[in-house]
Amino acid sequence: MSSLAQAKRVVIKLGTGVLTSGIGDLDTDRINTLCKQVIELRSRGIEVVLVSSGAVGLGMGKLNLKKRPEDLAQLQACASVGQSILINTWQNGFNPHDTTVAQILLTREDLRSRNRHNAIFNTVECLLKSGAIPIVNENDSVSAAEIKFGDNDTLSALVASVVSADMLLILSNIPGLIDRRGSGKVVHKVEAITPDIEAMADGTTETTSVGGMTSKITAAKIACRAGSDVIVGSGKDDLFFTKLLNKEPIGTHFLPNPEPVMPHKRWIAIQDSTDGTLMVNDSVAESIIQSGENLLIAGITNIDGNFSKNSIVSICKNNGSVIAQGQVELNSLAIKDNSLTDKIVVHRDNLVLLH
Repeated sequence: MSSLAQAKRVVIKLGTGVLTSGIGDLDTDRINTLCKQVIELRSRGIEVVLVSSGAVGLGMGKLNLKKRPEDLAQLQACASVGQSILINTWQNGFNPHDTTVAQILLTREDLRSRNRHNAIFNTVECLLKSGAIPIVNENDSVSAAEIKFGDNDTLSALVASVVSADMLLILSNIPGLIDRRGSGKVVHKVEAITPDIEAMADGTTETTSVGGMTSKITAAKIACRAGSDVIVGSGKDDLFFTKLLNKEPIGTHFLPNPEPVMPHKRWIAIQDSTDGTLMVNDSVAESIIQSGENLLIAGITNIDGNFSKNSIVSICKNNGSVIAQGQVELNSLAIKDNSLTDKIVVHRDNLVLLH
């Protein structure tokens, strides 16, 4: 994928800084403009899924809070109050275009379950075919881990992977990845996310936001692994989509992996935590990386964790470097006790390389 004009399906993540003009104040003019831009993309045959931040910030305003709470219950209360305001504002923005929005609230557990992962895909497919605009957000009012550790940059990358998007656009109040150690300008193209690229990232000091450039690079890794192009840029540029459609250099374009994860393996690839670890020696690691071999009991040098059959585990070299993760065909006890050393522990069809 070299440009937005070639995309068939895009996920657009919109940060709190784009959608609000202050704590608790939605920028309705900005939202109306974004709605028009989304309709323009759809007129070109591009399906659009939105990932919208803003619920916590809106709730803060309604509850008269001046800074993002650290207390979990307060964060959940803010999300509960703000989410209904947010989705109603989006619907109002699309009403002039006779377009219906659909709210989808997700937690990490929804993406850890293969059945729910598939259900999300099917729901989005149905909504897009019906002409609705899916609007996704974290279900912050009930998901403690999401509020404490999550961010919508990562969520948008997971959604892009789940729905097989051609492109992920992460729009916030920053113009892209800035080379602060060099030219001081936006880096327009990133072919691979190296340690040098990661070193350019900064966090955020916004009172209503989490993440910053660090979380956007993390998100880019996830989406690029699944085969999506990722563009990080400013959501306050009224000509952003027009420039992209005209192939002008704007924002930072992270190129997808040359060999993206196959669709049937994406559920495994997006798991950000595993239930255990299997250690392998260098020769076994090489056979997995270079030849895509199955992992047998004989190739395992150590096991960490107690896990059940069908769990997702990390596969590491003896030095601790993670090379892959996969779904196991045996539980941890069976692996330790089984004398059949040629027994398959992780089949290559259920294994994803992470190097």
